[in-house]
Amino acid sequence: MGSSYFYLEFLMAWLCLLREAGFRNPTIFALEYSLVPDAVYPTQVQQTLAGYEYVCSITKDASRVCVGGDSAGATLILSLLLRLAQSNNDKLRPGYAALISPWATLVSPKNRDTASDYLSANSLDLYGRQYASSAANLKDPLVSPGMCKDTHWWAKAGPVAGFCILFGSEEVFSPETRDLIALLRSSGCDVSAREEPGAIHAWPVATLFLSDTQMERQKGIRNLTKAIKQAIRT
Repeated sequence: MGSSYFYLEFLMAWLCLLREAGFRNPTIFALEYSLVPDAVYPTQVQQTLAGYEYVCSITKDASRVCVGGDSAGATLILSLLLRLAQSNNDKLRPGYAALISPWATLVSPKNRDTASDYLSANSLDLYGRQYASSAANLKDPLVSPGMCKDTHWWAKAGPVAGFCILFGSEEVFSPETRDLIALLRSSGCDVSAREEPGAIHAWPVATLFLSDTQMERQKGIRNLTKAIKQAIRT
């Protein structure tokens, strides 16, 4: 939604649930990256890499870090993982990745409008092309991670304990997300995936603001917290 400040309530709720799950001192680092059209690739990937390096400089152990994001933020996380894999330094691999409704392939014929989702495939096509800044870049996996079909590259890019991916069955990105999950699994990555029936884009975030009961509001965050607890020691 353009700013980490929009997610403040979501992140605070998540932090509380992480504490309840047994993490003694959980910390969330939210990256405020530049937006299109003010900046385009590679600016955002470079900012994501700088943020990750900063977090690792504090933790001193990348395996203790869970990277995550939703929508375009999840795109940047996937780009980050592919970029880190190019270094051939296994110590840089994060412990886990928690992704919500990743925008895996920026421009794809599989990204189609649905009756329920609030996203527009045509608008996404425009934004994706603006971010890539050139037609050639749309084919670059570091720009559009879904373009990477190299299972060896994904095997090197996968976090130590794998991925948790949540998405909705009714969102524009659902076909590409299913393809991404299948590709990651075929690469040997451990993937915990939840396709919420009838749900829209970024449903764990949307339900926090729109649902009536506390249990419904926290459903997505609790799923993520459970996965993280299983992946990273408390």
